[in-house]
Amino acid sequence: MARSSGGYVTVKMIGFFTTLAGKREAIVKIRSATTLEVFLKQIAKQLGAEFERALFDPELNDPRPRALILVNEREISVLQGLKTKVKPGDSIVIVPVSHGG
Repeated sequence: MARSSGGYVTVKMIGFFTTLAGKREAIVKIRSATTLEVFLKQIAKQLGAEFERALFDPELNDPRPRALILVNEREISVLQGLKTKVKPGDSIVIVPVSHGG
């Protein structure tokens, strides 16, 4: 996909994250490689307070209890977690996790 290379990262939202973001996909410009943690905090702020609250667990300040996150089609637990490097041309997918009880 030409739009996602050369300084851009494609972020796809699934489920209620799409509703909160108001779109299924965001093309985000980045200047250089950064950690997934920094990138997610930046994109969450851009997508609004409601999206940010839904993504990040307030006690842990961590998205992992609430979302399955893939970078280039690989779940981040098999990479370096939130320390995974995100660089221009990468693709991120954010999938909500629901827990029953």
